[in-house]
Amino acid sequence: MGHSRRYETMAAKRDPMSRYGVAEAVKMVKENATAKFDETVEVAANLGVDPRHADQQVRGTVALPHGTGKTVRVLVLAQGDKQKEAEAAGADYVGADDFIEKIQKGWTDVDVVITTPDMMGRVGRLGKILGPRGLMPNPKSGTVTMDVAKAVAEVKAGKIEYRVDKTGNVQVPVGKASFGEEALTENIRTLIAELQRVKPSAAKGAYFKNVTVSSTMGAGVRVDVLAELQSLS
Repeated sequence: MGHSRRYETMAAKRDPMSRYGVAEAVKMVKENATAKFDETVEVAANLGVDPRHADQQVRGTVALPHGTGKTVRVLVLAQGDKQKEAEAAGADYVGADDFIEKIQKGWTDVDVVITTPDMMGRVGRLGKILGPRGLMPNPKSGTVTMDVAKAVAEVKAGKIEYRVDKTGNVQVPVGKASFGEEALTENIRTLIAELQRVKPSAAKGAYFKNVTVSSTMGAGVRVDVLAELQSLS
């Protein structure tokens, strides 16, 4: 399927073979974000790793300094006092077996699921439903924890999870087109620094093969990651 005339017009404004600094890339992406809604700005990074090997997995969380601009719906599966803590922290949904049953019937209208370690025996049965949707709680992402209040607060404040897919790509939202250029630039640089920090020692050759910034309806702009890393060091 071909691109729309609007997309082609925007794409013509940048050289698809050139790489730009983050600040310049952000400026171009914002200029091209002319849809009638507040477009999401995303970063897509193709990494030089082989996710088939356990020692080349890239997964974790990072707190973006300016958040993502998205209202995150959080479900906490916990018992007793932990439910009260989750509610006080601002969780949208709190429960235990009632929500587990609801999910088993197909309900997944949330963005993040947080649970406590003692609940994992029951929550684990939801893997086939939550896993494909990226919602399965995991200790590595901080979503299996006894400190549910802290986990809820961090997610609400802009903490995002990143995970390399089977083709070596990481794709995450880093804000909205309505954000200021400086805020988007800081968010993207934070993400790049985090991906560099968790570079697997087993990864060989070029680590950042290609990094692109784009808005929901806009053309992608390639980032000169090496120059950015030098400036961050």
